[in-house]
Amino acid sequence: MIRADLHVHTCYSIDCCTPLEEIVKHCLETDINCLAVTDHDTIAGALKLREIAPFKIIIGEEIDTSAGELIGLFLNEEIPPALSPQETIARIKSQGGLVDIPHPFGRWPGYNCKKLRAPEIISQVDIIEVFNSATLLPSSKKAWNLALKYNLAPSAGSDAHTLDEIGRAYVEIAEFDSPAGFLVSLSQGLTFGRRTGLMAHLTATWAAWVKARKEHC
Repeated sequence: MIRADLHVHTCYSIDCCTPLEEIVKHCLETDINCLAVTDHDTIAGALKLREIAPFKIIIGEEIDTSAGELIGLFLNEEIPPALSPQETIARIKSQGGLVDIPHPFGRWPGYNCKKLRAPEIISQVDIIEVFNSATLLPSSKKAWNLALKYNLAPSAGSDAHTLDEIGRAYVEIAEFDSPAGFLVSLSQGLTFGRRTGLMAHLTATWAAWVKARKEHC
């Protein structure tokens, strides 16, 4: 059985400083044996982690579209930010990848994902993240209802930006060997999760500030 955290960031994200080697060690200690690495607007960290991890790594990217964030899974090529949702989805699909809407009702108050939930967009989506450990909004029930309404596979992820967050949310699924097989396993899987505290958000904000400062020094 696979225990997969399907939304994880590494030091390759602008707001995360977690080293790849420490991620591997943490997962081995906590029995997480699959990660979807979804750094912001890059797949470089996912590719590097796949080289060193003794467990499954799904190459993903959390892509900032003109209407909010989408996750592409099973990617071979990086997708640039600021494209329309339709163009972003087309580029994910052209690689044989899967489209996931993370935190579909927002990660924090005031964050609006309504455009991504429009029928013309969500009809092209494969997965809805029904539990995100880092959300400050109690929206899991609404996310589940959204997945059920459109018959989409439910996922869960920690949205980890610090080491200790990894594995706070995960899915238990059967083995898979392709994106199509993963989608079937995910549809039949079990989701588990617990929320992270405010400190994780503050840490991510601090990481982003430090990295931005270094780039301008």
